[in-house]
Amino acid sequence: MFKILKTNQTLNLEAGGKLENLEIAYHTYGDIKKPVVWVCQALTGNSDVFDWWNGLFGEEFYFNPNEYFIICANVVGSCYGTTGPLSINPSTNKPYYHNFPLITIRDLVNAHEILRKHLGIEKIHTAIGSSLGGQQVLEWAIYKPELFENIIPIETNAQYSPWAIAFNESQRMAIRTDKTWKESHENAGKEGMKTARSIALLSYRHYAGYNSTQYEKTNSKYNDFKASSYQRYQGEKIAKRFNAFSYYSLLNTLDSHNVGRGRKNIETALKTIKAKTLVIGVSSDILFPTIEQKFLAKQIPNAQYKEIDSIFGHDGFLVEAIQLTNLIQNFYAST
Repeated sequence: MFKILKTNQTLNLEAGGKLENLEIAYHTYGDIKKPVVWVCQALTGNSDVFDWWNGLFGEEFYFNPNEYFIICANVVGSCYGTTGPLSINPSTNKPYYHNFPLITIRDLVNAHEILRKHLGIEKIHTAIGSSLGGQQVLEWAIYKPELFENIIPIETNAQYSPWAIAFNESQRMAIRTDKTWKESHENAGKEGMKTARSIALLSYRHYAGYNSTQYEKTNSKYNDFKASSYQRYQGEKIAKRFNAFSYYSLLNTLDSHNVGRGRKNIETALKTIKAKTLVIGVSSDILFPTIEQKFLAKQIPNAQYKEIDSIFGHDGFLVEAIQLTNLIQNFYAST
């Protein structure tokens, strides 16, 4: 069920500023009396987790609404119903556009807290998410250690790396080269976002994955290669469903991630997590290499590390549903 929570609350932001009358779009599935599984979405996902994480979530899959109460909330800054750059700024009665403030991972977690309290959820059986979603899981488990029984952070890290920030800056540069980006309308920067998404795909995938899916079966081609058309297709695809202002904002949110900020240090912060933890990496992930997940598992008490073997890089968590399901089943069986 899709709903939008319209609040009269103000979200005070970690980096300064505030968002008034916060709105949160979310999906729920199943009976709220069942064990709660809270899904934290990745960069351009929406709250309909049954749509984008098919294979793990759904009536025919491991996390199904007959056994769990499943909830996924769209993140602040996105363009799928939660307050974001296209929302109306109460101080101007116009959309925020370029004036949308910096949103950090902790701000996303504070928005989740508002929704959790609204729904009256006092215990979460499992929080799960990959990438940006995994960052939210970690921050939330540090902020509210007693809230979670289990957490499953996938292909994520304790601090966003310089390597990943460089990819994001390259994407922002691509958006800024779009002549329309300086304009204030919802389609501004769309062509630049297409190029940004093409850059992103290079970090989401892997050499072996492209060789598997985009390899030419003929030796006679001079141009019009599969890999070229695939990059263009991915750019067109994101332009049809997303917004450049939200894309730009969420890249900044990713960059902000550091669980040690305002705390003693990263290691001490991770050691406050009380939930039983399954950290999952993907062997070919170049954006969040497995060294980052192994670090998490070493620092979080009562944590174990498991790895998915895949040629599909960072997108492995979506592609390798069977492997992921088996790891989660075994984790629950062992706790």
